[in-house]
Amino acid sequence: MKTVIVVGNGMVGYKFCEKFVAKETSEDYKLIVFGDEPRPAYDRVHLSEFFENQDAKALEMAPAAWYAENGIELMVNERVADINREEKTITTAKNRDFSYDYLVLATGSSAFVPPIKGVEKKGVFVYRTIEDLEGMLSYAAALKAKNPNAKAAVLGGGLLGLEAGKAVMDMGLEPHIVEFAPKLMPRQLDSRSSQVLQLKLESIGLHIHLSKATNQILGDDAIVGMEFGEDDVLDVEMLIISAGIRPRDELGKSSGLKMGVRGGIVVDHKMQTSDENIYAIGEIALYNQMIYGLVAPGYEMATVAVDQITGKTDNIMAPEIDMSTKLKLIGVDVASFGEPFMPAAKGHSIIFENKTQHLYKRINVSLDGKRLLGGILVGDASDYSMLHQIYLNSMPIPSDPSQLILPAGDGGASFGSAMDLPDTAVVCSCEAVTKGQVCCSVKDDGNETVKAVAKATKATTGCGGCKPMVTDLVNETLKSLGKVVKERICEHFDYSRQELYDIVKMKNIQDYDELLDTHGKGNGCETCKPLAASLFASIYNETANKQDTIQDTNDRYLANIQRNGTYSVVPRVAGGEISPKQMIAMGRIAQKYDLYTKITGGQRIDMFGAKLHELPLIWEELIAEGFETGQAYGKSLRTVKSCVGSTWCRYGMDESVSFAIEIENRYKGIRSPHKFKGGVSGCIRECAEARGKDFGFIAVEGGWNIYIGGNGGATPKHALLLAEKVDKETAIKYVDRFLMYYIQTAQPLMRTAAWLDKLEGGIDYVKDVVINDCLGIVDQLDKEMQHLVDTYKCEWKEAVENPEIRAKYTHFVNSTAADENIEFVSLREQKMPAPWA
Repeated sequence: MKTVIVVGNGMVGYKFCEKFVAKETSEDYKLIVFGDEPRPAYDRVHLSEFFENQDAKALEMAPAAWYAENGIELMVNERVADINREEKTITTAKNRDFSYDYLVLATGSSAFVPPIKGVEKKGVFVYRTIEDLEGMLSYAAALKAKNPNAKAAVLGGGLLGLEAGKAVMDMGLEPHIVEFAPKLMPRQLDSRSSQVLQLKLESIGLHIHLSKATNQILGDDAIVGMEFGEDDVLDVEMLIISAGIRPRDELGKSSGLKMGVRGGIVVDHKMQTSDENIYAIGEIALYNQMIYGLVAPGYEMATVAVDQITGKTDNIMAPEIDMSTKLKLIGVDVASFGEPFMPAAKGHSIIFENKTQHLYKRINVSLDGKRLLGGILVGDASDYSMLHQIYLNSMPIPSDPSQLILPAGDGGASFGSAMDLPDTAVVCSCEAVTKGQVCCSVKDDGNETVKAVAKATKATTGCGGCKPMVTDLVNETLKSLGKVVKERICEHFDYSRQELYDIVKMKNIQDYDELLDTHGKGNGCETCKPLAASLFASIYNETANKQDTIQDTNDRYLANIQRNGTYSVVPRVAGGEISPKQMIAMGRIAQKYDLYTKITGGQRIDMFGAKLHELPLIWEELIAEGFETGQAYGKSLRTVKSCVGSTWCRYGMDESVSFAIEIENRYKGIRSPHKFKGGVSGCIRECAEARGKDFGFIAVEGGWNIYIGGNGGATPKHALLLAEKVDKETAIKYVDRFLMYYIQTAQPLMRTAAWLDKLEGGIDYVKDVVINDCLGIVDQLDKEMQHLVDTYKCEWKEAVENPEIRAKYTHFVNSTAADENIEFVSLREQKMPAPWA
């Protein structure tokens, strides 16, 4: 039996083990793995998620038991200190010797710490391991206890630096990003896309400092600031260094392996080093004179090394490595593929930029306009998968390539089906799974769900970015086999949401237990209960108070729970219009109950920090002042934003405020598959951002233009034109029908933008349904909407006036005492929840 020793148990080292034990010949080998961290391999790509739950187990690639079950001897917390190539042995820091037949070096990289004066001070950290993060959390908690407004900086504005910026925000510190280059993510983004990213990050609270060379870290024992120049100082009490990586190649140097001039162990296309018995994979391997810091190339290196050791010598590394990548940084999509930066002599660049939506898209095409060579996406990377496949497979592109990146409403064209890809197209780069493998898994092996295909092929189990495309391939393959593709709600109901909607409506079912007894099975779950509650609300206008045990947590208490266990209070302010008397009343009530107040982007005032037992007391006073629930907690209408329109503005074409108030009062309380928002702009200057809403009206000469299917959230979408130059009554009628049709046919938690994208026929079909009545249902849609409008009830008024409902607002089942464990700290003359320990 031959012995294979793997030095390093990071993501790539683990992938080597996973691939190795899957080989039929693996029983002929003994596999020993050394990791110098105190735990098995974990997902370093999603390291920042540790700040959300502080659960290291959730990041594990596999538990320690997995190694034992697969015959792998795992040595954690033990560093390999030396290699004796002549004797083919390794020696650990614990002075233990082990012999090998093959040695695989997967020691990865370490954080690069620039030689800055004072970098050794307390409060200076690197962002690399779970232990680093635990140290940061402890230090940040101590800082916050002394100074609630403490600041922390991140040195480095690259991928990891921005992730570290998110970590600073999660720790409750004021975040600052310091970058030496004149732009963020200098290796992935061009100047314009970097500017768009910077605007987005600044809008969510990050402070960006570019073109800054740090001269020294200020402070005696602990950091108190960073000095860039004589009069250029940034006061911070904590610093996270994320200025790049350096390969951990010490073993290669000390054992005399061939090294790169700037580090890294030189490997060939077999991943062999200058010693034929030693392989190097991941971030210590210098292949093509380059270190690859992405997961996918590391996984491919692991696969090649496994094949070479086990005898499949025809599998070698590709001559060129695709460095395309898609990431979500602090909730912002960023992607690049192919050649993101391209000289003008090689091709043309086409750019779409919308700074108001924080969107930037650039594609590079060949001089003859026939091939896609690369591109950059910021703010919306939903098209990345198909653009990447077009590039990889040299697929034909439209005669007008701009259609590949223009929004659909601006003349852009869809990409067609994922089934149009060649079978050789790699749809999951992390696991090198092709389109053909996914389709064959469905057709030949009988795997008819994404979960089953993932288990069989490993597709989607890496970064997860390929899941939408794999889902499409599975569904389209099933359809090609003549099988019905249905989105089943859950194991308790073998129906889609639309089917259950029809059952509830046609059979007049108004109770969850009755629905479960007659058309379901089991006891229900957290998926089907809120869905049923939504259906009862959408069909019968039932409030959340009637069947509170099937509601989402927030709906159950008619308020959004916050991170310290308190709740928000959000009265409706229709159209953003509020009288001075109401503002005074709201201020008085907020002051009485010591609530944090904030004016939102939806033109209303949110109040935070209410304890559970205070909610009925606060709402009793608000209702007495003429307020009603703003339903910030429900999958329902949030707000209808408006500008001041012709009432005050000299450019106004119509009275947008009055229209917005009328619309908001019409749709208030209506429950739907997802929350929805509206906007009314008094002219085409669009101050109310109506085209970024689920429905919007814009006043033009001759009437109102109506837009639907917009979304200003994580995946921004411009709303599409439904009708133009119609009077107010017609505009309301069309949106009534659109909303009812959406409520009846959308999947659970699907926004109108996604619903419209998935709807066969898209906007043209919606026009046919709600304007031309191609289905003959508009009278029914009109009637159902009017029923919802006529039967509206303020849920909080109902709760305050009903003693039985009001009685549930207690912290403890057997006591009326308040929860004394809730803690606050000061924030700019208001308060905020105390930081998590």
